Amino acid sequence: MQYTVSTNSKVKAITMNGIVMALYLGLTILVAPVSSGPIQFRISESLNHLVVFNRKLMWGVLGGVVVYNFFFGFGAMDALYGGLQSFISLGLTALLQKRVPNVIARLALNTLFFTATMCIIAFMLAPAGGAAFWGNYATLALSEFATMAVAAPIMYWINKSVHFEKRL
Repeated sequence: MQYTVSTNSKVKAITMNGIVMALYLGLTILVAPVSSGPIQFRISESLNHLVVFNRKLMWGVLGGVVVYNFFFGFGAMDALYGGLQSFISLGLTALLQKRVPNVIARLALNTLFFTATMCIIAFMLAPAGGAAFWGNYATLALSEFATMAVAAPIMYWINKSVHFEKRL
């Protein structure tokens, strides 16, 4: 059987996304006591910035979110809401890949997208709305913003030597 460049590229993409997914799961489990709930500090959220450099890595991050939330979070509902929140944020950043050529601007936008869409998780935690929703949204958005803002320069620096954009 002869392998083509296309087949090799697909295998490489699946492999790289599998590695990203495993990293997401490992990093989230590492800080499990503070990985779920109304205050979340997931080190793994730093991997959300991978899409800034290479949008093909979106699927590994999304897979990590869905699998962690389903098996270690609040189950199917958490996987659905967390997956939706990540898909929207990662998707927006991926769409801006060519429209916003400045990497630092995309890192900042990615951070803002994830911070703003935490309202989806707040709604899952407090579907009736009111003070519970706004309290959850405030803590979720603040913790997400802090994690993503600290991770942005670190991922920028790592990219200088790893070159995520050339990996797939």
